[in-house]
Amino acid sequence: MKPSILILCTGNSCRSHMAEGILRAAAGDIITVHSAGSNPVGYVHPQAIAVLAEIGIDISAHTSKHMNDFLKRNIDTVITVCGKADQACPMFPGQVHRYHWGFDDPSHATGTEEEIQNAFRRARDQIQLVFTAYAAGLRQTI
Repeated sequence: MKPSILILCTGNSCRSHMAEGILRAAAGDIITVHSAGSNPVGYVHPQAIAVLAEIGIDISAHTSKHMNDFLKRNIDTVITVCGKADQACPMFPGQVHRYHWGFDDPSHATGTEEEIQNAFRRARDQIQLVFTAYAAGLRQTI
């Protein structure tokens, strides 16, 4: 059985979904990846879907989920991508690793449509850099 990774954010609308999509694309053959939120908003942000599509990753079928939905699952690693989720994160049965890599929330960006889209692209690029490196490290250990 592949190790299971849960990526947490507060709203589970953009950062955690971008990280899930990127990590699944980079290492989905050796791990199982999920995302959830401590206070999910109930949707995946359309800009998150759009900027991942720009790099060939489809998260359009993702749904917003609560972290408690995963409490009875065997989660090996929990990664929080925002400070509030890190503070609210419970321990999961079987959890071996926990990491916190915080990223700015692009859903709070203001300005023109282009400025908002650029905020989502910046977040995507930062998340891609970190999670691609993480996937490369996993490949060396699994």
